[in-house]
Amino acid sequence: MAKAKSTLFFCRECGYESAKWMGQCPACGSWNTLEEAPSAGPSRTAGTGRSRVSVARPVSLSEITLEEEERISTGFAELDRVLGSGIVRGSLVLVGGDPGIGKSTLLLQVCRSLSAGGKKVLYVSGEESLKQIKMRAGRIGDITGTLGFLSETNLDGIAEVIRNNKLDVAVIDSIQTMYAENVASAPGSVSQVRECTGLLMQLAKGLGVAVLIVGHVTKEGVVAGPRVLEHMVDTVLYFEGDRHASYRVLRGVKNRFGSTNEIGVFEMREEGLAEVKNPSEFMLEGRPKQASGAVVACSLEGTRPILLEVQALVTRTNFGMPRRTAAGTDYNRVNLLMAVLEKRCRYELSGFDAYVNIAGGIRMNEPALDLAIVMALISSYKDRPVDEKTVIFGEVGLSGEVRAVSMAEQRVREAVKMGFTRCILPAVHLKKINLRDEIELMGVSSVKEAVAVL
Repeated sequence: MAKAKSTLFFCRECGYESAKWMGQCPACGSWNTLEEAPSAGPSRTAGTGRSRVSVARPVSLSEITLEEEERISTGFAELDRVLGSGIVRGSLVLVGGDPGIGKSTLLLQVCRSLSAGGKKVLYVSGEESLKQIKMRAGRIGDITGTLGFLSETNLDGIAEVIRNNKLDVAVIDSIQTMYAENVASAPGSVSQVRECTGLLMQLAKGLGVAVLIVGHVTKEGVVAGPRVLEHMVDTVLYFEGDRHASYRVLRGVKNRFGSTNEIGVFEMREEGLAEVKNPSEFMLEGRPKQASGAVVACSLEGTRPILLEVQALVTRTNFGMPRRTAAGTDYNRVNLLMAVLEKRCRYELSGFDAYVNIAGGIRMNEPALDLAIVMALISSYKDRPVDEKTVIFGEVGLSGEVRAVSMAEQRVREAVKMGFTRCILPAVHLKKINLRDEIELMGVSSVKEAVAVL
């Protein structure tokens, strides 16, 4: 009788299993992603060769009752916004981000807030000792309520603790350090991460416990481990930002219980992370006055308009090939807009270097920034400053036309709230916005008209 193979090859992108190594995964098409790991045999009923299978009965739509999910407020309005009004009981949430970005600090603050609100919370760390956790907790303030701490990496033992204590919320920091005893591979491997996530999902759904998982990211910016990890969880959040800067952006990538277009903005302080309730004011701090190449634009993240500063520097090149640099926006989009200026407005930019930057380090790729980038480039090229009380937004097409953008009235209202007196926007929106008494609206239908305004 042939001996069963004790190892299999797993794709770290999609979790596909193979008995032999292959250069390309047949399931997802990724190259060089199959890794060898011990196989966990299927559980079978004693005395038979068949697995135990429960028979389910199909139901019709009329038999399904809809109930509103019970949500738990985290105490952070920014985090609740991204999650969709709070954490859903029985959900599995994955929080990813670069090392040192503040994932553990944020979740510890959430645990502190939940325990103060009367919830029973468990914080499990596989990376820090209890003394290290206490040192970090001392910086964020006093902890009250029922908040337990556990320094453990054996997930089977952690599961028993969760079952015995009837918790409301459990935090696992991090999934790459956990291991299950029935899988004979190292923590962080494809099979261990998949098995541990599957066990946590069973606990969350079976006991109604909200489980938050911390996941490390690779140099490509995706969560380390198999890509199937993101498919298994209910919500995927990414914590972004430069670790040397003070702000952090929490962005929803997947959410089964809400929108994925919302973002939350936080500021890293000595006592932990603090919410930034007005990101527009935060992004415009320290803006230069009467400087050419600086324009205020309005971008939209979900339902939230954010004012930010677009900076451009156009200078004559010293080499045969002009240099183009974009920080915070799409490099190819900047090249496209400069080509529009050369073709439609007759600006000779082929002999000039161009540098475009979104101030504050935030990254935005919305098409509504096109007109602001164009105006910033022309302002720097002509060395003429744009009025500092002017907001600009609109999408620019290849023919030089300025096209409509979504939720224009909300963008204008944000500009009014921040004290701006003039707004340059696509002409098609003028008939739909009733704010002429509060701000001067200047509609433009082409880039040439926008240049004439400058």
